[in-house]
Amino acid sequence: MTSRPIILGIVGDSAAGKTTLTKGIAQVLGPDNVTVICTDDYHRYDRSQRAEIGITALHPDCNYIDIMQQHLSLLRTGQPILKPVYSHKTGTFEPPQYIKPSKFVIIEGLLGYSTRIARDCYDVKVYLAPPESLRANWKVKRDTMKRGYTAEQVLAEMEKREPDSEQFIRPQRQWADVVVSFYPPKDASGEDASHLNVRLVLRPTVPHPDFTEILEQSKVDSMPAIRLELDRDMGKPVDVLEVDSHATKEQVSKIEKIICNEIPDLLPFCSLEGNPELGKLIGTTGETLESYPLALTQLMVGYHMIKATHLESTKAVPLEGSRV
Repeated sequence: MTSRPIILGIVGDSAAGKTTLTKGIAQVLGPDNVTVICTDDYHRYDRSQRAEIGITALHPDCNYIDIMQQHLSLLRTGQPILKPVYSHKTGTFEPPQYIKPSKFVIIEGLLGYSTRIARDCYDVKVYLAPPESLRANWKVKRDTMKRGYTAEQVLAEMEKREPDSEQFIRPQRQWADVVVSFYPPKDASGEDASHLNVRLVLRPTVPHPDFTEILEQSKVDSMPAIRLELDRDMGKPVDVLEVDSHATKEQVSKIEKIICNEIPDLLPFCSLEGNPELGKLIGTTGETLESYPLALTQLMVGYHMIKATHLESTKAVPLEGSRV
């Protein structure tokens, strides 16, 4: 155990897949070990007020950013908070909740990296960046099925929000340690979540696993299902790990071993055999689907969470002979 919670940030535009990834990682790390907080709860105005004022939920002025970053600072030191609650179902606020942080805290939402104070509170920062066409499809499906909107209303709202997305949401990508982009294969006819590839931009802001073996294999195989390349993202050099939806279990297991052998604590949950929840998601008709790209994304984020735990533990242990 560390002296404080390990905090993961998952930021992205509306319907980018934040909640799906958050639930999966929480399941992998163990629901009892994870506290999940959505920054949408820090909205300043309810749905009707936003419509009346003419402001979108993506604008910083529509959110209590100061309270959000204050709560992040408290959570980082292991202190409880009294968190506001916003209901997406009704578009109104509900009574606040008393939240005591667990071993891991996941903060997901729209503006989690919008200030320096907030960014400094995270141990690991993830940004979700699916293609805009895919995100639009996801948003229409979600908001019509779960929030009572028509497809026309959703598309009109997306158009209204676009300037704020461009100005306030997408620039936060630059602060992420890992940028996650699920995307359909070129020959795909739809956006079935279980058949999406994933592109993981790995920035040198945190130490990633040694994927040299994958890099060498990429050079040998002309069309590998798992590829590691050098690239640039927002003008800076990065490693890019791509996993195709048709990757085999054997190929995926190679990456599992690379990651799990480095950190023994990962062994309880880092294999598809050992943790059946890895890569699982619910389809539109309620069926359970499995995605190897999703499984490896969860594993990569879990790796960084456990590694942050180790780093913090070494800081917490006083040197021999020192006074505490």
